[in-house]
Amino acid sequence: MRIAVASDHAGFPLKEAMKKEVEALGHSVLDLGTHSTDSVDYPDYAEKLGLAVVSGEIDRGILFCGSGIGASVAANKIPGVRAGNCSDTYSAHQGVEHDAMNVLVLGGRTVGSAVAAEMVRAFLAAEYTREARHEKRLAKVIAIEERYAGGMA
Repeated sequence: MRIAVASDHAGFPLKEAMKKEVEALGHSVLDLGTHSTDSVDYPDYAEKLGLAVVSGEIDRGILFCGSGIGASVAANKIPGVRAGNCSDTYSAHQGVEHDAMNVLVLGGRTVGSAVAAEMVRAFLAAEYTREARHEKRLAKVIAIEERYAGGMA
């Protein structure tokens, strides 16, 4: 798979470690930045990664910020992005299998590298099941997204 990674300054060290993990699994990696621990704004990198996902340039993304929360919120503003801030392997694979999650979000200050590596492996190994109950729910999520795509007045 083609995997993009991106982070702000707080997620940079974990991004660098997980980039190596993704490559070791045989996936190609597109690094969308940042490229240091100099202070930057997470929405800029969440947007870059989200747009790469929805354009089809990459298959999935892994996004990092301090807690994972801000980057998750920002990425989910892009129609078609289904980003999940995970802290355990069950959520990392179940989010893909049941919810068609296409962006894994990890907190650089909240998740250790060993646990992060397990979550990355689980996320990348998982496939959306396309079971009827999940398809029905995903269709409802997409309908909500479409209702509010123009913004609220």
